[in-house]
Order: sequence, then C-alpha cells, then structure tokens
Amino acid sequence: MHTVEQMLDTYPKDLGGIDRAKLTECIQACFECAQTCTACADACLSEDKVADLTQCIRANLDCADICTTTGSALSRHTGYDANVTRALLEACATACTSCGDSCEQHASMHEHCRICAEACRRCERACRELISSLT
Repeated sequence: MHTVEQMLDTYPKDLGGIDRAKLTECIQACFECAQTCTACADACLSEDKVADLTQCIRANLDCADICTTTGSALSRHTGYDANVTRALLEACATACTSCGDSCEQHASMHEHCRICAEACRRCERACRELISSLT
C-alpha cells in the first residue's frame, strides 16, 4: 500500500463522495510529474543546445510547480472546496498538456523529454479522471 493511500485511510472524517482510488492515483501522478519535470528541466539545462530548449524548460518548471501545488491541495481534506479543487485540477491538466506537447517535440533527441512527456500524459489523465468523478 502506498503512503498516499495509507494517509487517506487514516483521515478521521468522511471524505464524502470522492473516489479514493482516483484521488490516490491523482496525488501520486501529480508528485511524480513534478519530480520528473524538475529533473527534465535540469537535464535540458545540461544539453549542448540549451538555447533550443528554453520553452521546454519553462514548460517543465511551470508544470512542476502546478503539479506540486495540486498534489498538496489534494492531500488536504479539511474545509474541502470542490470549486477550488476543480480549478486546480483543470490548471494541472492544462499544464501537463502543454509540457507534454513541448517535451514530445524533443523526445526523439532527448530521452529525458520522452520520459517527461509520458509522466505529463499520466498526470493529465489522472486529473481529468478525478474531475469527471467529482460530484
């Protein structure tokens, strides 16, 4: 059992109608994507033609920040506001789409961009699936 799931199980109040599996998956995907985007930005900075990767680096860093914020907010349940959660999930999915698209442009040349694009796609899917399950 992953610690995200363990922590959700220890929450002393009812989580309401939220799908725990989708919530767990989304939190995990957000933090994984944030780490992957951070590492990809760093790897891009080490490439010989770093100037060609400026937009990719920016997309990586923006996506990492948004994923971290979303994962953190999803980890808090006291005083839950569905409108804020939905807006964060939409922003995260959008950032992941943008970053994934940017990384895919470089995926054939840079393995770190290929891996990052895949992590972005997983996080985008997890966000959209959680959005669709919210009541």
